[in-house]
Amino acid sequence: FSLKDESNILYQEANVLYWAKALLKMMYKFIDHAIDSAKEPPPFDIPHTHFMDAGLLLVYSNALTTTKDSGLSSAKTSTVVSMMCLCKELIPISSDGEDFMKYIHNGDAAPCDHLDPDAENIMQFLAFTQHGQYVKTCRQVYISDYQG
Repeated sequence: FSLKDESNILYQEANVLYWAKALLKMMYKFIDHAIDSAKEPPPFDIPHTHFMDAGLLLVYSNALTTTKDSGLSSAKTSTVVSMMCLCKELIPISSDGEDFMKYIHNGDAAPCDHLDPDAENIMQFLAFTQHGQYVKTCRQVYISDYQG
């Protein structure tokens, strides 16, 4: 891609990650409020997940530009973005040998099938957050790709 096209793609990706993180945070606030309002705590644990941190890395370089003013040429050095990358949080390799897994695929809102009871609980929780996001945003949006 050209730098212009690449930067547009990366800005969009960073923006999606920003909003996805905000949607998950919104659901945790909703859950915390519901638990605080309840007479007793829920009979199950609430999984604590998070979106990876990410940011745009811009590499700058100096560029020589020439301008013509009143028929005279002058050279000027300016700083321009020469490269751009989306940097994401490193996901450490699990010490207990657990593999990275998809809980909900981005092509289908239905949770993936897992035999592990812990993964099943997380998957059901994430499906709940999708529903909550959809309702709380007046049916406009929900996160469709959960993995970890």
